[in-house]
Order: sequence, then C-alpha cells, then structure tokens
Amino acid sequence: MTTLEGRAGTALLVIDVQNGVIGGAHRRDEVVAAIRSLVDRARDEDVPVVWIQHSDENLTPGSEEWEYVPELTRSDTEALVPKSYADAFEDSTLESVLADAGVGRIVVTGSQTDECIRSTIHGGVVRGYDVTLVGDAHTTEDLTEWGAPPPDLVIAHTNLYWSNHRAPGRTAEVVDAAEVAFR
Repeated sequence: MTTLEGRAGTALLVIDVQNGVIGGAHRRDEVVAAIRSLVDRARDEDVPVVWIQHSDENLTPGSEEWEYVPELTRSDTEALVPKSYADAFEDSTLESVLADAGVGRIVVTGSQTDECIRSTIHGGVVRGYDVTLVGDAHTTEDLTEWGAPPPDLVIAHTNLYWSNHRAPGRTAEVVDAAEVAFR
C-alpha cells in the first residue's frame, strides 16, 4: 500500500553490519545468520539487496571497523549506499537507488537498533514506503553505562512500537526472518 506510485517492488536493506558497529552487539552471531539467510532468499527471488555502509570519525572508509562483517558478502551487482547520518535516506543515494528499482516497500535489517534502524524505518515511512522491520535481524550494543536500557529491551521495545505504527496509505510491520515474504 505504498504511497509511491508505480513502485510495487520490495528491497532488502542491510544497514551497517560493519565490524565496528556490530562487533560487540547483542546476539551478534544469530542476527548476522538471520541477515545472511534473508540475503540468500532475496537473491534467489530476484529481490534487490541494498547494502548501507556508515562512515564517521570512528568508521573511517577502508578501515577494518568500516568493513562489512566477513560472513556477509555483497555481490558486485548489488547497490552499496554510503551514509554519514543515522537515517539511511538522509543525504545519501538510497532514495534514487530504490526509485530506479521500482521499490515501494523496504525490509529492514542491521544495526544499531536504537540509532540507524529506528531512524531509517521512520525515514522510510515518512517518505511513503511500506516498512517491514525484521524483528530478529536487528541488534544493538550495550549502552546501559550511558543510561540506556539493556539491548534486549531496546530491541523488544522497538519491535513493539513498530508493530503498532501506522501512517495513511502505508504499512508498518514486524516479522521474524523466517516469515518475511518478499512478494
């Protein structure tokens, strides 16, 4: 039900699954495995996979921290969208990549739940996209030292409020990786 006319396609977004972002994240290995299975399924179903890669003073392009985790490999034919803001749409090529592919629905995975995932799901729905958050394929690190809830609660809360999110002419949902339907 996207509000973007003529854009009935779906794309899988893999956000910031970089060594320096997800290295110490909650359930890191399980989340990366879930994302890998979704990438494989998307490729099998000819669904675009869009790789989002963050850069900042802690994630310098070309550094080990900036690189994607070794368990996930981008195909040369798959889009790579560099970004420097939490919302992957902000000041990036993401919108044009999705428009060129006829995408009106995004399936969101990656890290970090409380920053780039939340910002991008909101950014997507505000821009007219239907947004599916994969409930068991996003994660964050432990930021309790700075007053945040523990990671499992951050993830659970994000899944809860996104499953109840609504906007005119758009859908928002949370499903586990095994239940993602790309078509």
